[in-house]
Amino acid sequence: MATFAAIVLLLIFPSFRELVFPSTGLGTFQDDPRYSTIRHFDLSEYGGTARGWEHGERILMCVPLRDAEAHLPMFFAHMRNFTYPHHLIDLAFLVSDSKDNTMARLKEMLEELQNDPDENMPYGDISLIEKDFGQKVKQDVENRHGFAAQAPRRKTMAQARNWLLSAALRPYHSWVYWRDADVETAPPTILEDLMRHNKDVIVPNVWRPLPDWLGGEQPYDLNSWQESETALALAETLDEDAVIVEGYAEYATWRPHLAYLRDPYGDPDVEMEIDGVGGVSILAKAKVFRAGCHFPAFSFEKHAETEGFGKMAKRMKFSVVGLPHYTIWHLYEPSADDIKYMERMEEERKNKERQEALEREKQEQLNHHWDSNSKEQWEKDRKGMAQVPEEGEEAAPAEVKKPKKLKEVR
Repeated sequence: MATFAAIVLLLIFPSFRELVFPSTGLGTFQDDPRYSTIRHFDLSEYGGTARGWEHGERILMCVPLRDAEAHLPMFFAHMRNFTYPHHLIDLAFLVSDSKDNTMARLKEMLEELQNDPDENMPYGDISLIEKDFGQKVKQDVENRHGFAAQAPRRKTMAQARNWLLSAALRPYHSWVYWRDADVETAPPTILEDLMRHNKDVIVPNVWRPLPDWLGGEQPYDLNSWQESETALALAETLDEDAVIVEGYAEYATWRPHLAYLRDPYGDPDVEMEIDGVGGVSILAKAKVFRAGCHFPAFSFEKHAETEGFGKMAKRMKFSVVGLPHYTIWHLYEPSADDIKYMERMEEERKNKERQEALEREKQEQLNHHWDSNSKEQWEKDRKGMAQVPEEGEEAAPAEVKKPKKLKEVR
């Protein structure tokens, strides 16, 4: 019994090993992660480099989700295509304020991904976090992008990002990659492409495709911008809790936007220093967050969430850049006006088809009437026309009938 108790003490309390086995070498079990409760990290080794995939640098990929069930298949298609070594990417998902089956579907798809027979497919550690923040703004385009909802919505989203980051960031992470689930098209090399610039914070340009009748394409993320004197003057006139948001007539900032500087044929590696950043796709060195930079859930220099994060990073002397000619594409979500217009177009199409059907029926009736009533007469007329002499020919003498002889009357 005493022997059993001693073994239990050795397993539960690692410090007993050094006391009991001071010179046998058994005390070195404390360096084995299966037994030791102490781990040493030199954070200077996790600062992030331009070619992290060659140095085994781990990325924490953070994905906030809300009512995102419909987008998960597309998102996981991107996940499967990433060229950065999957085992060096840890995943962290935060599901909040959802009314659909986002969490259940997420678990299913993660199980499929991690059990893929391709040994290069599974990712590293995965964290699924659930927390509601009382977000009441609906997910449709009108409510989500309506001006009145922007300030409270951005502040709540900032809280969600901070909770997710604080729960998932580990000392061994060199990079943090924020990615929205509704990105439709992006290069599978995006992590390496952004990392090669070796900047503290970097974002691509974000556009979205449109139907042809709306112009074919459009800048989507207007939250990546350079500061302007007009915007600084505007900020001075606002209340301390006000939040400036881009793309709304209420706040005319006249800032140079990353989105509007895109050249489809431009060099994708061209950099532009920016002050605000959009949240669709952000790659940042983990040291930025360890230094205290975060997503303000309050008005920081009259900005919140990702734009406030950009301003804060610049204030803390970190490099913040955007790539105007490196473009990823956000999913097109039709607005209520777009839907109404599409319904009108569909009704016009149906009316046109009905009109064309009526015209075809009318023509068929005309053809049938011609065939039944006019074919025989047309044939007679044709034969008669064939008997008409051509120019220079003499007409055949017409047959002259002799008059009948009259009876003599006496």
